Amino acid sequence: MAMKKLKSINPDGISRALEKGERYRLLNEPDEAESICRDILAVDENNQEALVMFILALSDQFGAGVGANEAWESVNKLTDEYKKFYYSGIIKERQAKASLNRGSYGSGNDAFEWIHEALAEFEKAADLRPAGNEDAILRYNACIRYIQRHKLRPPQREQREPLLE
Repeated sequence: MAMKKLKSINPDGISRALEKGERYRLLNEPDEAESICRDILAVDENNQEALVMFILALSDQFGAGVGANEAWESVNKLTDEYKKFYYSGIIKERQAKASLNRGSYGSGNDAFEWIHEALAEFEKAADLRPAGNEDAILRYNACIRYIQRHKLRPPQREQREPLLE
């Protein structure tokens, strides 16, 4: 049997597709939301709502075999500077959590580095946030609490004795 080809959605259906994608994210089915975003972006590659949902759907799957490259590419397509910083912070925060959840050697160090990079992104976003939008502050505080809860510390650098000549 021949491989079936993807079908294109009608641009008139984008609004409804976005609603459906958000529903799938809320149902903890990020792979379904990701698929919907891919369909939307295939007909409207710069749809800002779809890009944001795509970033979130991909980052929901970090640690489950999904990498961050496409999420980063999508952040670069965002036109709003606040959103660029905010969603960069989200990606880094979720990379930290995925790293710590892996539990491999050095994952705590990686998580510490990622979470501190996320904090810097949320600080930049907070400086640009629209009136009444406290999302960057809320994420910043959540990251601080994550550091405290998981007792994340800076990587310890080995102290070496100088070689004797």
